[in-house]
Amino acid sequence: MRKIYASFMGVILMLMTNFTMAQDHKTQVLILIHSDHGGTYELAKEVAKGVERSGKSRAVVKLVKKSSNPKLSGLAVATVEELPNYDGIAFGSPVYFGNISTAMSEFLAKTVDLWSKHALQGMPATVFMSAGSGAGRELAMQSFWNTLAVHGMILAPMGIQGNDKIDQSIPQGNTVLGTTSLASLTNTERPSKSERYLAELQGISFAKVAAGLVGIRDNRERSKNDKITDLDDKQSVNQRLEEKHIVLPKIPQPAGNYHPYVRSGNLVFINQVALKDGKIFKPGKLGVEVSEQEVKKATEITMLNVLSVLNDAVDGDLNRVKRCVQLTGIFNTEDHYSKHADLMNVASNLVVTIFDDNGKHARATFGAASLPLNSSVEIQAVFEID
Repeated sequence: MRKIYASFMGVILMLMTNFTMAQDHKTQVLILIHSDHGGTYELAKEVAKGVERSGKSRAVVKLVKKSSNPKLSGLAVATVEELPNYDGIAFGSPVYFGNISTAMSEFLAKTVDLWSKHALQGMPATVFMSAGSGAGRELAMQSFWNTLAVHGMILAPMGIQGNDKIDQSIPQGNTVLGTTSLASLTNTERPSKSERYLAELQGISFAKVAAGLVGIRDNRERSKNDKITDLDDKQSVNQRLEEKHIVLPKIPQPAGNYHPYVRSGNLVFINQVALKDGKIFKPGKLGVEVSEQEVKKATEITMLNVLSVLNDAVDGDLNRVKRCVQLTGIFNTEDHYSKHADLMNVASNLVVTIFDDNGKHARATFGAASLPLNSSVEIQAVFEID
């Protein structure tokens, strides 16, 4: 019964992983704003609408600072640390005397650590502003651009698109650098219909830029804790293997009608047992035929088999591994045994040693009444690759 439960849970975990990855497939665009009276927020909603128009991108509107404005009460406040996790950022701010707002400036001043790590290098950015009377709006847009350029962001301007379809009888906030709304001109509701149209158009254009740069931005992989792993050195993983004296074995041959691995989208699924030189290393049940130390060695052998298969899946270029998504360890143990996590730490530590932060993964461990070929351990693994 425990064996059936373990297998069932392994399948469920893989299905959940597939579902999560499918959900995250859309281009993620952050619309980061400061809004005093809601004008910038109104533009942000139009930009978001444009970003999501194709159905291939998802927009998230967040504030740089909590607001007392009832219109903004439902918006979350962004953190500096989360910025590298997006595929593009659209920045929105009121114009303050030809500059960005104080709140936006204070938020950007906190990004020094990101700058020092080049965490935003190559990320696309665009800008829109609520410009009051319109005086100084180009100066303000340029001040925004100056800050983002220091980060090495790819700046996506508005250009002159959409000008032929706006109402030319009243002043509009169209600029080549980005959309603005002339908030203090009350001859029509602001943002005007034309300004809303331009903001949506800006969102549509920006989504295309962000989507086009997904996966190639400076060859860097972003992790949830915002540490950046530079993959420019083609030999970096192989060098790490050499430095740690880790030798990958020959790929174990399937014992039945199946493949050593299956790739689905960008995910690679691998299952292995403790085969070494064509034989199971120290077969048997923990506490009966084999000791904990022997099972830990068997776990290392099994994980090396997994990595050998993975190496074949990426054509010998382990730098293509974006992250280890999930490891599941199943151990041949007696009913009373409960230290499965200690055994599985051997596999987890090995993966992190090789792939650094990209090796940190979700994990599950189970006990089983028996395993194929009387192996003391079986490991199921899911990796994301380019």
